[in-house]
Amino acid sequence: MRDGEHRPPCLGELTAEAPPPAKSVARTPPACDFAEGRIWDTLGGGWQCLHGCYCQHGVSIEWHDFACDKPRDWARSFHPGSVELCLNLSGHARLSCQKESVLLGACAIALYAVEPGLSAWRLPGERHQYLTVEYSPGFLERHLNGHESALHPVVRAALRRSSGTPRVAPPWRLTASHRKEMESLRHPPVAGPAAALWYQSRALDYMAQFFFMPAESAEAGAGRRQEVSRARVQRAIGVLSQRLSEPPTLEELGRLVGCSSFHLSRIFSREMGMTIPQYLRQIRMERAAELLKSGKFNVTEAALEVGYNSLSHFSHAFCETMGCCPGLYPLGLTRSAGATGALSLCSATAIRRQ
Repeated sequence: MRDGEHRPPCLGELTAEAPPPAKSVARTPPACDFAEGRIWDTLGGGWQCLHGCYCQHGVSIEWHDFACDKPRDWARSFHPGSVELCLNLSGHARLSCQKESVLLGACAIALYAVEPGLSAWRLPGERHQYLTVEYSPGFLERHLNGHESALHPVVRAALRRSSGTPRVAPPWRLTASHRKEMESLRHPPVAGPAAALWYQSRALDYMAQFFFMPAESAEAGAGRRQEVSRARVQRAIGVLSQRLSEPPTLEELGRLVGCSSFHLSRIFSREMGMTIPQYLRQIRMERAAELLKSGKFNVTEAALEVGYNSLSHFSHAFCETMGCCPGLYPLGLTRSAGATGALSLCSATAIRRQ
């Protein structure tokens, strides 16, 4: 710690390769976004600070968008003693601490306390898009002291700095409303000094949503029904993932998860923000993209592997979902990568040439 400072250095400063300046030399320390940026540069980039400086403001909101060819040690960017909320849009990650281990999938929300021994790895061969909100111990104490009994066990353990308690919470589902919030965080409705206040309110709102346990009241029954609905949606997702090539009918899927097809459709759309057919097409295209990228499957083989007998239908679905023709996907020629309009037409003729 430099003379005159009363805060711990941020992770970027601790791990910077350059030697620290002499104590007699006064200089302004780099902001956390700069220091964090250096960490993410060593991890291959894909990081953007949306708001805040962890060390100076106690909270930071960051957006991540990258692909990796090998497992990425995501924990290198964590600040010791912090509590972090991750809204995971796409990509899989493994969070582990002692005997706790959580696999974080697409459309999921994770809550974890950072302590020695917490490992976090982003899996290779996927596009990872997620938002993180990181809270410092001081920020948590200012806003949560006196409310420990009502806090989630993970947050309570971090606030009390107690050992032998959970550090990673079971993930929640990322709903349509959460995705809208993520989009607004990337494109805030206000600018200038007002943006800092707006982002601060969003950080506090996330604390109110996820840092407290549900109140014991008449709402407990509704909470139980919601848990049952989420469990059924999770079972439906598992069935669909295992049967991509021959998916069940909606009626059969309802029987497998223990409810009517109408009820399943309603709770699935509410939890996932998309219909069952839309979700099925999404995971089919993601699986097809993995097969094509591996180089072991051509377009026809990938289409058949995920249950498409019509190449034209497969091409149209792939183009709408992934942003380019399936034959061009392994080359990285998506619309977002600057492909021309002609590349996104995805005609059946282009497929038959594969």
